[in-house]
Amino acid sequence: MTYQNILNILFSQKRTVLNYNCDIHKNPVAVIGGYDSDISFHLATILGLYKIPQITYSLSLPEVSEKGQISSLYQATPMEEYQYAGIVKLLQHFRWTWVGLIAVDDEKGGKFAQSLAHLFSLSDICTAFSKKLPRHGNIINILEQFDPYMNVATSLQTTQVNTCVVHANSGTMLSMQLMLNLAESSSMTPIRKVWVMTAHWDFSSETFHRYLDIQVFHGALSFAIQSDDVDGFQNFLETLNPSSDAADGFIRVFWEQAFGCIFPDSDMDQEGKEICTGEEKLESLPGPIFEMSMTSQSYIIFHAVFAVAYALHAMYTSARKYGETVFENRVNSARPSPIPKVCRLHTFLRSISFNNSAVNDGLAAGFDVINWITFANNSFQRVKVGKLDLRASLEKMFSINETILTWHSSFNQAVPLSLCNDPCHPGSSRKRKEGEPFCCYDCAPCPEGKFSDQKDTDNCFNCPEDRYPSQGRNECLAKELNFLSYYEPLGIVLAASALALAVITAFVLGVLITHKNTPIVKANNRDLTYCLLLSLLLCFLSSLLFIGQPQTLTCRLRQTAFGIIFSVAVSSVLAKTLTVVLAFTATKPGSRMRKYLCRGFANSIILCCSSIQAGLCLLQLCAYPSLPHLDMHSLPEEIVLECKAGSVNMFYYILGYMGFLALVSFSVAFFARKLPDTFNEAKFITFSMLVFCSVWVSFVPTYLSTKGKDTVVVEIFSILASSAGLLGCIFSPKIYIIILKPELNSKEMLVRCNKQK
Repeated sequence: MTYQNILNILFSQKRTVLNYNCDIHKNPVAVIGGYDSDISFHLATILGLYKIPQITYSLSLPEVSEKGQISSLYQATPMEEYQYAGIVKLLQHFRWTWVGLIAVDDEKGGKFAQSLAHLFSLSDICTAFSKKLPRHGNIINILEQFDPYMNVATSLQTTQVNTCVVHANSGTMLSMQLMLNLAESSSMTPIRKVWVMTAHWDFSSETFHRYLDIQVFHGALSFAIQSDDVDGFQNFLETLNPSSDAADGFIRVFWEQAFGCIFPDSDMDQEGKEICTGEEKLESLPGPIFEMSMTSQSYIIFHAVFAVAYALHAMYTSARKYGETVFENRVNSARPSPIPKVCRLHTFLRSISFNNSAVNDGLAAGFDVINWITFANNSFQRVKVGKLDLRASLEKMFSINETILTWHSSFNQAVPLSLCNDPCHPGSSRKRKEGEPFCCYDCAPCPEGKFSDQKDTDNCFNCPEDRYPSQGRNECLAKELNFLSYYEPLGIVLAASALALAVITAFVLGVLITHKNTPIVKANNRDLTYCLLLSLLLCFLSSLLFIGQPQTLTCRLRQTAFGIIFSVAVSSVLAKTLTVVLAFTATKPGSRMRKYLCRGFANSIILCCSSIQAGLCLLQLCAYPSLPHLDMHSLPEEIVLECKAGSVNMFYYILGYMGFLALVSFSVAFFARKLPDTFNEAKFITFSMLVFCSVWVSFVPTYLSTKGKDTVVVEIFSILASSAGLLGCIFSPKIYIIILKPELNSKEMLVRCNKQK
């Protein structure tokens, strides 16, 4: 039919004789047509021989690309491959990863299925099924293809896939629609899908739609060649009727089919049929029969006509400018008539820049996304909800407005899901099932320390360093600073304890100074006693440096003050012990130890022992200072604000030296604990050093096993406990005698005790 009609246009309409044109005035300069690519190709094989340009509005021309370029063929629409990319972007937008493919069983349908399957694999979309529809010629032979169509319809009733991508022309879709209606009516099982269709299909392409239920396509989405409103078109349709000047040869045939009437002068049998008055209004026709708005196909045709007119105008203008003729006479005609030299028209048509990506001068530059809303009376409304702009950047190429979308009523106006299984909720990630497509997966909870805040993530992620996963592992929460504050209960208790012990120490020092001339004070070197009490007082106060938010100054002073003050305290204890031993030894006849019983000996011990520790502390302070540090990883839900030692080894050197002094003091005191001397402190010092060593020996493993502010608490507790042990064990007996038993603290009692010994 295509070949026959194009030959009739070129030559005679009664009897086709090639290259013969007799007594007719048809002078075609261009042809606009070919909604189907097959028709466009058939037209081009003949029109190309006569250099007559054809502007086609078909979406793709695979035959042309495979069999060679036809110079007389111009495509006014984007290539169909761009539509495939739009389909993928649409599916990705709604997270539809489990979809079905339906295509006509021909070369174009095969290319469609193959191309989309490849794009799907690159975009994490799985093809749940791929169905082929028989190629359809007309509605009459649909009975011959009943079984294949019914098989497709039945499978659609049973599948759980909610989204189907369809590639079919209007005739095939009409047959499919008929089969879907029959399948629903026979089994009473509704077919509720989201149909995603290409721009080949349009409700208004077939008048037969008036007899079919179109509710099955309610909420469908389709691509359409980009179009816009045309001024004056609405008024033109409202005034159009078969008797108007604008009427053409097809208007009467369409009028009779659309309104179901017949004109009085028609040759057809008029019995039982309504007479056409010509006053019928096109706007009264339902959408599947006729739309008052310009469709995308008509929009392309409209601009294609203007493109030809523009090229003709440019050709005539150029000819007048250079004094050329644009007419030629047909020598083989009975009545030669001037016709345009159509071969020259190609030059001007090419200047309009027809190409595969976009066409200038108002022609298509992309696709619109159409949402189809159907009604019970078989009318419908098409709503533009998005677009695929081929001139935009990759990120902005596709856009859609979800707020105006209408879904099928079975989806309750919620975005339908089209997944192999339920989506993985935040807090979990996808785990692939063995032997299943990658779109089918299990959900695995995020491992400890990781999170996912979106559905269907492939992996769980680590939170930023200053955040940690929530209990549900679906979000990251801000970490709190972790340090021992003065405002928390534990900080208050430790600070109050330190101050209380400092006050007690000051009280003991005051009592001893008040009774400095009594035997119990004078018996064990008052200066050493005062030095020990002052160092213990400072030990208690130094623990306050460990409380509060770490600052540069407090971090530098913590270990230094702790090491030096404690070394002075332990050195004082050692000096007191050695003094007791020397005092006992010096009383023996001929002993040379008497010369060491001077004030300078005890002071030199304190100075010598403390100077070594002071040297270590100063080395640490200068070369490896402790500075404030944010530890993001020790505690999962908190940021530890700590004083980080510049050298851990230096800290253990200081602690080890202090332990060495304590061990020496303990050993000397242990051997001197039974020396027969009044007010002998050796046994009290022994017990105090036992407490002291026990505290610091247990400190090391506890310190290493704790994190955050607990480490600081352990250190403060060790300082307070060891200092309190020294204070209590050494000085509590003295205070007891001075305050509660003053009669024992007299010279007479001292003489009496010595005589008894």
